[in-house]
Amino acid sequence: MPLIDTHSHLYLEDFDPEQPQLIHEAVASGISKLLLPNVDLTTIERMHQLADQYPEFAYPMMGLHPTSVNKNYATDLKEIESWLHKRSYCAIGEIGIDLYWDKTYLKEQKTVFTEQLKWSVALDLPVAIHTRDAFPEVLACIHAVGSDKLHGVFHSFGGTIDELNEIKKLTRFKIGINGVVTFKNANLTETLKQTDINHIVLETDAPYLAPVPYRGKRNNPIYIWKVAEKLAQIYHLPLEKVIESTSNNALMLFQNISSHI
Repeated sequence: MPLIDTHSHLYLEDFDPEQPQLIHEAVASGISKLLLPNVDLTTIERMHQLADQYPEFAYPMMGLHPTSVNKNYATDLKEIESWLHKRSYCAIGEIGIDLYWDKTYLKEQKTVFTEQLKWSVALDLPVAIHTRDAFPEVLACIHAVGSDKLHGVFHSFGGTIDELNEIKKLTRFKIGINGVVTFKNANLTETLKQTDINHIVLETDAPYLAPVPYRGKRNNPIYIWKVAEKLAQIYHLPLEKVIESTSNNALMLFQNISSHI
């Protein structure tokens, strides 16, 4: 079974003008699908252009990233929501709460995140959740909307065992694992041993978080294979089994891409 990258920002200027070449390399390596989370109003057009150019490969999400939440959040959110009635998306994302960089708009971030969770329920779409230094706040919003009504992925998971256990209680959620798992100081290997491959989907978060031995460089789609290889080591599984399991997990979670296998 081909590999699925559930989180890539390949539409960003960081990749210009190499997108066609990188997609060709990705497909040749065995990657069948790339899921594109939106960031804010400035990224929508570029994301749509890439998705429209490669409709059987690149699948857009729609959402407002927490670090883009500011005093204009209500206007931004209204425009983001309007797109949900214009075309099809595979998820609501990238959404969440981020208190690492700035806590100024914590209240607004909670409001925006909660509203987008409600969109997920209304449209029966999964959510791609970004959380940084804000796991309790994110969890509280999920429970406030209704954890039984929601499904999705905790993107770029790098949390503690306690946080992992809380996610495992959310039976319709997966964790997204990327290049961080290859970092020696991440401590993610030991945490992941407390769960199994059935809770995991693969991602790159390109151009960010390139795996070892490319750490510090621009992350490219084909580097996702390093993540898959690391998981095979952690779980003592054949690489083929890692690909099969994580791709099945992705197809079950992101129903809108399942018809394009």
